[in-house]
Amino acid sequence: MTAIQIHEVSKAYRRFSRRRKFATLKSALLSRTLLRDLQVNEGFEALKGVSFDVETGRSVGIIGRNGSGKSTLLKLIAGIGKPTMGKVRVNGRISALIELGAGFHPEISGRENIFINGMMLGLSRREIASQLDAIVAFAELEDFIDAPVKTYSSGMYMRLGFSVAIHVDPDILLVDEVLAVGDEAFTHKCLDKFSEFRRRGKTIVLVTHSLDLIERLCDEAIWLDQGLVKAQGNPRRVVDAYRLDVARVEDQQLIATKKSPATVTDDTPEDDVEALVLQEVARVEDQQLIATKKSPPTVTDDTPNDDVEHETEDEAGPGRWGSREVEIFDVQLLGRDGQIQKVFETGDQMEIRLRVRPSHPVTDFAFGIGIFNAEGVSCYGTNTQIEGVKLGELHSEADVSFIINSLDLVAGTYMVDVAVHRQNGAPYDYHHHLYTCRVTSPVNDIGIFRPHHRWSFTGGVKITLDNEMSQNKLEKQKTLEPSDTE
Repeated sequence: MTAIQIHEVSKAYRRFSRRRKFATLKSALLSRTLLRDLQVNEGFEALKGVSFDVETGRSVGIIGRNGSGKSTLLKLIAGIGKPTMGKVRVNGRISALIELGAGFHPEISGRENIFINGMMLGLSRREIASQLDAIVAFAELEDFIDAPVKTYSSGMYMRLGFSVAIHVDPDILLVDEVLAVGDEAFTHKCLDKFSEFRRRGKTIVLVTHSLDLIERLCDEAIWLDQGLVKAQGNPRRVVDAYRLDVARVEDQQLIATKKSPATVTDDTPEDDVEALVLQEVARVEDQQLIATKKSPPTVTDDTPNDDVEHETEDEAGPGRWGSREVEIFDVQLLGRDGQIQKVFETGDQMEIRLRVRPSHPVTDFAFGIGIFNAEGVSCYGTNTQIEGVKLGELHSEADVSFIINSLDLVAGTYMVDVAVHRQNGAPYDYHHHLYTCRVTSPVNDIGIFRPHHRWSFTGGVKITLDNEMSQNKLEKQKTLEPSDTE
């Protein structure tokens, strides 16, 4: 059953500008022409032909930058606004945590506001009375419930609104960036409530900038960008694509804000010349890097309750293909501690873990991985066949791990390919550029690969150590290879 249907929904707003400028607000008001001086300047589309369905009992996360249309979409689903074009259909009682406590009256008590707000959300007075104690206890306001709301702190105010909304017992819960309504203990209590809703088969639509929360709570993710659906599907893949795009935009902004290159003159101190040259080289390389970056991947995923995933692939973009006789149904990038990790430092351990399942026992199979930089240049690739790993039969679900003891890559964004295929190369399931990670490094070297290395000097070279880190590094080298550093 479909809980929410969004079909070709657009929402447009009008912007206003003034014909005449005023020196002060007072002069504008005294002129009595402020309204007449306002005129429609241009239209603005917050949403542009958005379409998707949310099945009953599913949890859907909506991500995107500020101004991408997330909150507008949630308000249309809640019935707070109407679309300019298209249709929104909702099946079931809605509770919207969009503007907590929006219906509270500051002059009356919290208890009275619970009844007023509950009735606004569709409950009868008897239903509210039966839930009153639970609402007050959840909000942790037992000692203040009969005080006027105007005496509440902002945290108390928000907790009360949150508690009322979730105790409506809705079929559909809409949440918009309202989890930071208390201390850490209260936040955990809110998350437990969401988990309870999921177990009870409630439908949840969550708007948040917390990408980890999307991966943790949601069955599906939707990425909105400038009013359009950029990607939709598996939360981890959509989030990874979004992170890659954010990194790309940040790099572009970094280049755009860099000052024009410094110039070297006859008066420039010799000590500064090398630094200026290096700065210019870095600036040019950064510009070349941004110019060659591709647009972020288009991410698609399987339809609900379907073991076969149907994905489209754009001409130059990532995707997934293969016979699916063997399916890769989960991929994780893990750190040394076995926890999911998105950011690694040069030299860290990385584990690429696959979970696979065959539709029938197979004996002709191999596993492969590939690592690419943000420009799509292959950094490394291998498979079990070329490495001589003898595999027997795959007859049921299995975990496969590829462990990189030292991730010797320079700083940047990288994409990971994983595959299971026949020994002749025919793919069972190939995931191309669907998983991303960032590598950081304290050293600003260039390229792709950062090999284990050291510097050695002989003859008339005097070594000057600039900092403690260099000293420690040299001492370590002396300990490991005294003959080369004496």
